[in-house]
Amino acid sequence: MEATIDKEIALQELNRPYEVSQEAVNFYRKNGYVKLKQVLSPAVLDYYGDIITDLVFRLNTLIKPMEERTTYERAFLQIMNLWLEDERAKEFVFSKRLAKIATDLMGVQGVRIYHDQALYKEPSGGITPWHADQFYWPLASPNTVTVWIPLQATPMEMGPLAFAEGSQCVEIGRDVEISDESEKILADELQKLNFNVHDTPFELGEVSYHAGWTFHRAGPNVSDRPRKVMTMIYMDKDQTVMQPRNQFQVADHAKWLNNVAIGSQPQDDLNPVLFSY
Repeated sequence: MEATIDKEIALQELNRPYEVSQEAVNFYRKNGYVKLKQVLSPAVLDYYGDIITDLVFRLNTLIKPMEERTTYERAFLQIMNLWLEDERAKEFVFSKRLAKIATDLMGVQGVRIYHDQALYKEPSGGITPWHADQFYWPLASPNTVTVWIPLQATPMEMGPLAFAEGSQCVEIGRDVEISDESEKILADELQKLNFNVHDTPFELGEVSYHAGWTFHRAGPNVSDRPRKVMTMIYMDKDQTVMQPRNQFQVADHAKWLNNVAIGSQPQDDLNPVLFSY
């Protein structure tokens, strides 16, 4: 579908403040996630969705047949730091509107970008196993949050994101990488501890924010269309880089933080501040 919005109007929307209600802030801090409706217009999602989709299919290197892929590879095509690849993608990733929401939910003075990633679950794509993102990040503070932006309405058959409410407060599973094992271990543990799992469709324009230690998963895409999602990971602008605790954090320290000194703050070249009071 042809985008029907002028670029300047799209940019204005991306940078216009969205007022987060106190109710939404309270919900996020209690449950570790929140879903917000009508954050972005269909026209903006269409305009930038076309740009992001073109980049995903141009940069994607995962071309194995689905039956030959690992569980993680079946979950989605994953393309990261699109903002460094395309100026128009950078406009979307650097949205002050989206960054301010992250700032307000966490109750901090501002946020930096950690990195962005497009997550495209192909038709017949499998589950995204239970996991917590911050397992992968050498960041000292839990003040981290990911915005999950579906580029289309996302009914249950496309595999919307599901959240274990309040799971950001427990220590279980914090040493488990995303895998078939994490799906089984965490599903069992979360059930034993009676965590409510919120698993509902996303309307067009609805987005979610989830904390770094909130456990989440997604079902398979059994529709005939790709589930196109763009995400940005934000951290408190005063975040501190800590000594990596596993091989993934070692890799993240090099790739997303440019190996900055342990105990220091991320640098502005790779992790610029996107919103600050």
